[in-house]
Amino acid sequence: MRLSATDVYAFQALGFLGLQEAGRWIASEEISEATGIHRPYLVRILAALSAKGVVKSKKGIGGGYALSRRPQLISLCEVVRAIDGPVAPLSCISLNWHEACPEEGRCHVRATVYTRMRDAMLAVLQEFSVDDLVQDARQGVGYGHCLGHLLKPGA
Repeated sequence: MRLSATDVYAFQALGFLGLQEAGRWIASEEISEATGIHRPYLVRILAALSAKGVVKSKKGIGGGYALSRRPQLISLCEVVRAIDGPVAPLSCISLNWHEACPEEGRCHVRATVYTRMRDAMLAVLQEFSVDDLVQDARQGVGYGHCLGHLLKPGA
């Protein structure tokens, strides 16, 4: 699994939203200004998070975005799935988006390596929550530097 720029930006935005007072709607302009995420890109990220129930949105004057639940109740697994879809490295081992493979029954690597990779990624992402992102946001830690450390295919 590789993190994408979109994942990093989603983490940054969610950390900021988690700092806000419950019941307060935050305009995308304010989130953009506070996080440094270009607003058009941010709005697409927030739409994906909203579609999967990670954040809620309210249109109109006084509207904006807010976390759908307390930060500690939103796992990073839920966030990554909302942004990237399946966490599994292959569809033949995906729990939610399984696609059968003709070699499934006899593929040793699928039954061992790939399944363990999936389980390890899911376990780590389930162990942590948006509350962990809030801790960084509270200390003023930004994830902009992470973007320069993203691994590219073929690196």
